[in-house]
Formats: sequence, C-alpha cells, structure tokens
Amino acid sequence: MSRHTSFRVGGPADAFVTPATVSDLSVLMSGLNVRGIPCRIIGGGTNLIIRDGGIPGVVVSLRQCCRGITIAASDGARTILEAMAGENLQKLCAVAIRRNLGGLNCALGIPGTVGGAIRVNAGTALGWISDILESIVVIDATGRMNTIPRADLRAAYRTMILPDQWEKSGSYARSVIVSGRFALKSEDGKDIKSEAIKILQQRRRHQPTPLPSAGCIFKNPATGKTAGELIDLAGLKGYKVGGAKVSTRHANFIVNTGGATASDILDVMARVRESVYKKFQISLEPEVLIEGE
Repeated sequence: MSRHTSFRVGGPADAFVTPATVSDLSVLMSGLNVRGIPCRIIGGGTNLIIRDGGIPGVVVSLRQCCRGITIAASDGARTILEAMAGENLQKLCAVAIRRNLGGLNCALGIPGTVGGAIRVNAGTALGWISDILESIVVIDATGRMNTIPRADLRAAYRTMILPDQWEKSGSYARSVIVSGRFALKSEDGKDIKSEAIKILQQRRRHQPTPLPSAGCIFKNPATGKTAGELIDLAGLKGYKVGGAKVSTRHANFIVNTGGATASDILDVMARVRESVYKKFQISLEPEVLIEGE
C-alpha cells in the first residue's frame, strides 16, 4: 500500500482492485458483501496511514471508475457542479475558479479526491465542504445506488456521517460515495482568483512540501491554540523516529524523510500526544485515518 498512499508507507493488501466503471463497482460491492470479504475504499490515499502489516481483504480504488465534472444545473446566479468521487479535488476547485463560481476556495491546496473530501468534510477556516454540498450518490452494500440529500447527512469537524438507516442496516461501513453535487454562487472572477492566489501562496509558505506526508496529523482542539501551536510549544519540531519527523516548518505535519515505516510515524504520533498532554493536559485526536494490522 506504500504505492497508493501519500505517506509512502503501508504493508500489502490481499487484493487491490480498480473497477473500470460504476457498474463494475456496484457488482463488486455486492459480491464482497455476499461473501463477507472485508473492503476498504481508497481515493488519493492522502489522509491515511496503513500499518506495516497491511490490510486484510480488498482495497478498492475509485480513480478510474469515478472520474468527471459536469454542470448539473445553472440559473446564472447559482450553479450546481457534479463531481465524481475519484476526481481530483484541486481539479474541481480549478473548474469553479475558471467559471467564476465562489464557495470552493476553502478546499484549495487540500490534496486528495472529491469523495475523500466529502467523507472527512474537508475544509479550512474559510469554510467546509458541507457548506456547499447539496447531495451525494452512494452505492450501498447490496450494489444499489441511492441519492442522499444534504439534509440527511450529519456534518461535523472532519466528519460526514450518513443517515442512521445505513448504520442500522450494516451498510454504512460498505457504502461508497460515487459523486457529490456542490451549490456554488456566481461571483466576481477577479476576487475569486485573487483570493485563490493568496491561499495557495500561504500554503506553500507554511506547509512542508514536497516531502511525503498525510497533511495535518491531529485535529485542532475545540478551543485555544491549534494542534500545530501546541506541538511547537512542547518543543517537538524536528523530533524524529527512523525516517518519520515532525516538520520544522509546520509542527502538525509529520513527514517521511526517506525510508520511514508506518511504525515510525505512529511512534512519533504517540510521543507527540504524550508530550502535549503532559505539558497542557490536552489530548490530541488523530485527524488521519489509521488502518491495517
């Protein structure tokens, strides 16, 4: 899985499948469910740590079957963009900017796919995906496609939860986001582009590219200082285990300086959490998803 995650770490999956079409994806999900085979959906692998032992079962990539961006509706003042889940999030942002549509600049510079952004309710201080999301289309565990309106989704910080009936039926863990519709407003193109340039410049100044990472490692506490500020004040910038290192540019990033393992990264995370709690009595929660054995 090191080939399929932005951290460049992770052991093997039993199988890695890239369906060619949405129809193929539907058949696959139904077949896996009938056979009780574990399944993990992956987009860009950007917010993910796979343990060194790998993942049992099947990993499914949406990069081929779920691509494309279309205009679903427009009345001049408001436009609905529909984006497939495997599409690059930055491509969607670029389409919005080209068409003078406001609302997606909050996602500028965030790596990964549209589906991943919906799943974790990606965003910044400027706003969240949930602010502009109108509806999603999913494939459930039986292979059926369903449209879920925004009103039936529960959005929170770094979380998007599907309706209760999915959880109760056992389909929640197996439901796959196929596409999302985003309601955007027509705005002054110069203002949108100027804001976009400033956002991207700020990201380049503060984020430790191009070393492999998974973005921000910990969620920001509800109040007070950010996770990055707490880690910095705890004196952990530059702390290193093997090839994994707390970035000296942004303390809430752990970077793979070369040859890091998932265990190295998890050991750094454990030290950071321990040190921050000891100094501030604040328990940092991981923002990245940690999976595998």
